[in-house]
Formats: sequence, structure tokens, C-alpha cells
Amino acid sequence: MKRIAVVIGASGGIGGACVEHCCADANYVSVIAVSRSNAALSFSENSKLTILEADSSKPSMANVVTEALMQAKRVASLDVDIIIATGLLHTETGSIKVQPEKRIEALDMQSALTVLETNTLMPMLWLQAFSPLFALKLDTRVLVLSARVGSIGDNRLGGWYSYRSSKAALNMMLKTASTEYARRYPNVKLIAYHPGTTDTGLSKPFQANVPEGKLFSQDYSAERLIDVMQSQAIDKTLSFVDWQGKSIEW
Repeated sequence: MKRIAVVIGASGGIGGACVEHCCADANYVSVIAVSRSNAALSFSENSKLTILEADSSKPSMANVVTEALMQAKRVASLDVDIIIATGLLHTETGSIKVQPEKRIEALDMQSALTVLETNTLMPMLWLQAFSPLFALKLDTRVLVLSARVGSIGDNRLGGWYSYRSSKAALNMMLKTASTEYARRYPNVKLIAYHPGTTDTGLSKPFQANVPEGKLFSQDYSAERLIDVMQSQAIDKTLSFVDWQGKSIEW
């Protein structure tokens, strides 16, 4: 089945690798790469690639959805793959410094709210914006980067209060959306996805603790992500899976 792909977060390591992978895949007839800033993007030239600059504001999102609708309507029967590859674990911008908290004393309200806004609310606002596309009744898979550390049942180490909580909250919001979509958009499959530890700027400060063979290249992570996404049945439920396609406990 021919597909179109929309990748939100194309300037990130995993998002960018997904764009390149989709462009090289003959099954994709159109690839839309979306980033807050196009200045750092350097994709190989490809006739199927459209690059859009967009943030989380509604007019900016609407432009992306309009482009996706136009591409979807060009061909009568298409699957649509949407990858929301955004996330925040650490940053230092202006007066806001975000680092994973090792102890509860490190918890800071403004830093925590920044993490929650980026990791939880922004993906859901993108889902909200894509409603006109979902209404076309095309088979659509939406994969959102979650994390195994967002699993409450799997939390045996503690720490990372804001990041863990933001991903757990994301999972709950996706679960809530999947229940609504079962009624409104039964053609849409939602996937909360743990990519494993990938060699990106997000994981860079913590790679020394990664077991040998468990630090994945961006290209491998993109390949696994797309394979797992395409293997998911459109079954009116939310899946929480890892790069092997294995379910993760909530």
C-alpha cells in the first residue's frame, strides 16, 4: 500500500533519520518533514520531500495539516503514517535549566512545567490539529515517542521525576484519545513508542551507563520505528511498545 509520511520533529536525531528512511522507501509517495526551524536541516534532495517550518501554535500547525490533506487527496487510496518525534530531557536556555532530577530536592516547578509542556502537551496538540486529516477515513497510524521510563509498573530505579511523569502523562492522554478515536476515528491507530537508547543529543550525557550493544544508531532506530509502526494493526486501541515490537507494561 502506498503511503504518505508526516514527521514532526525532523530536526531531531530520530526524526531526521525517519525522514531519510521514508524518502528512500518506494512505498512512500510523499514525505512531509516538519521542524521548528529549517536552518539546521540538511536532507538529501528528493522529489517526494516537502519541508515545513512549524511550532506548536495553531496557525503553524494548520499549515502542516493543510499540506498533509492536499498530499493525501492526490491519491485515492493511501495509508498515512504520522511520526511525532519530539521530546525534552535536558536543556539550558536562558534562565531555564532542565536536568533529570536524581533527588526530590532537585525538583523545580518551572523546569518541570517545561518538560511537561514539551513531552506531554505538544504531541497532544498535534493530534488535535490533525483531526481534519483523520476525518478523511484513511488508514492512519500515529506513532508518538514515549519512553520505557514512563511506565509506572517498570519504575524500579526512581529519579527523573519530571521526565518520567511527562511520559506517563503522555501515555494516559494517548490512552484517553484512543478511547475517543474508537468512536470518532476508528481508522486511526495510536502508538506510544519506546525507541531504546539512540545516539542523539538527548541521550549523550547518559551514554556511559548504556550496556554494550544497547546504544543504537539513528539509522537503526528509524528503521525499527518504521517497521514496528507499519506492523501495528488498526484495532481501535493504544499500543505501548518498544523497538522490538514488544508490549511495555503501563
